[in-house]
Amino acid sequence: MGEGPDGSRAPRGGGRVSRETWPTTPREAPPAAAQDWQNDAVIDTPIGAEAERAVRLLHSATRGGLPRPERQRVFTIANQKGGVGKTTTAVNIAAALALQGLKVLVIDLDPQGNASTALGIEHRPGTASSYEVLIGDIPVQEALQRSPHSERLFCIPATIDLAGAEIELVSMVAREGRLRTALAELKHYDFDYVFIDCPPSLGLLTINALVAAPEVLIPIQCEYYALEGVGQLLRNIEMVKSHLNPELTVSTVILTMYDGRTRLADQVAQDVRAHFGDKVLRTVIPRSVKVSEAPGYGMTILDYDPGSRGAMSYLDASRELAERGAPQAGTR
Repeated sequence: MGEGPDGSRAPRGGGRVSRETWPTTPREAPPAAAQDWQNDAVIDTPIGAEAERAVRLLHSATRGGLPRPERQRVFTIANQKGGVGKTTTAVNIAAALALQGLKVLVIDLDPQGNASTALGIEHRPGTASSYEVLIGDIPVQEALQRSPHSERLFCIPATIDLAGAEIELVSMVAREGRLRTALAELKHYDFDYVFIDCPPSLGLLTINALVAAPEVLIPIQCEYYALEGVGQLLRNIEMVKSHLNPELTVSTVILTMYDGRTRLADQVAQDVRAHFGDKVLRTVIPRSVKVSEAPGYGMTILDYDPGSRGAMSYLDASRELAERGAPQAGTR
């Protein structure tokens, strides 16, 4: 090392160590424009942007409530193809509606009990469930549970006992209308929306759900085999409508697991919209790992990661659904 002009020791190579490395006085605050730039830089990071979306989502949802329907709307969510997002759609749209001020009930009619799990509802063997309601052992009131995530979100859980219900129903009188009879008392409750989550089959449980509800919501996966099973489902719906429930109609179709990077997803979406017309919601639900992770924590996506694309998509879908069922001016 050599000596500098002031007698200090300088590093080899002629370099100097900046005095700014050890500031002796506090730095001045950056101007307002620089602060704004720094804030924008934070929001532009993926985590920052997601947090900012979560705050906006929760604020807008709680600030502006949705219109209540003219009368209680009951949906059967059905598709005999597994893995298309029936349960995911049921619990997340229900949670989104509840978040925006409506009172919602989810009836878990799938022996796997996945809807109960996602809503944080107890459904161990021995729990009062949809099985006892279906066979007439208990009234609806005894099976109702409130979700720990929302005071406006309720569930009738499913237990493994429901797996044997189809065999028991075979010998019962009016077996296709057991659920409709059991749910007749729901008109005395102030639920705005009721969603019946069906198993991936067209057996007696699904038939009971179709008989019990005037509206069907069909989730359709944006993949190759998506439309293959829909034809059989529509034929079953028409059969139920002709013989058991004249009010039954497919009112809503929602596209799920959409991957915008593929031409196939766009083609399936176009085909579905061409067939079902304006029954298809404008909002599509993207393929999302976060949506799949949420039930493992006993949560919906709106509780697990409210800033995610999945949460925002389900919130938009719920608003669209509610707007379609909004009362006309001068009513309610």
